[in-house]
Amino acid sequence: MKGKKNDMVKVNEIFYDIEGEGQFQGFSTLFIRLTGCNLRCRWCDTKDAYTKGEMMRLEELLYAIRTSPYKYVNITGGEPLCWKEEVVSLIDQVRKLDRVISVETNGSVSIKGVPADNISMDLKLPSSGENIKMVLSNLKLLKPKDQLKLVIGSQKDMDFAAATLKKYPVKCVVFAQPVYGKFKIENIRQYVMRNKLGWKVSVQLHKVE
Repeated sequence: MKGKKNDMVKVNEIFYDIEGEGQFQGFSTLFIRLTGCNLRCRWCDTKDAYTKGEMMRLEELLYAIRTSPYKYVNITGGEPLCWKEEVVSLIDQVRKLDRVISVETNGSVSIKGVPADNISMDLKLPSSGENIKMVLSNLKLLKPKDQLKLVIGSQKDMDFAAATLKKYPVKCVVFAQPVYGKFKIENIRQYVMRNKLGWKVSVQLHKVE
């Protein structure tokens, strides 16, 4: 890892916090937030990661992972798979460590060949303004160990998600959570119960005050 262009990524921030969503919700986690995103969701809460950051070597990120006191590592963004080659290389190098690596991806980039312990993928819905950019073939690639997240902002979002997942069923857990402050979790609960869906209704813990 000396001097090669694909040994560096642009990093927005590295920090420790509680995992806010998904199957590892509540666990203390090392977050590595990469800079750059190919989408512009209406309710995005990490716009700072679109462009801001500094170039870092993968060996620096490897050191951060190796020295973290926590088992869980979340590689997020932005959209981390804008740096797919580098992310795959980083994950390959930490395989022997006692770490659980999650990759948070927005669903618009192929997840094929990403060797993470957990792929945490969004299915962008109409309220995001970016649902037409989803790579629907990704849904078949999700494994039981992975997770699919629905961030719901309207009735139309729920109908869209239900129809899409009926056509493209997944093997993993589906987390259904409201856009914070924009939609009520009670609406999701009623919809899931009424339509006998297997979604796991949840909230984004990092948004709760």
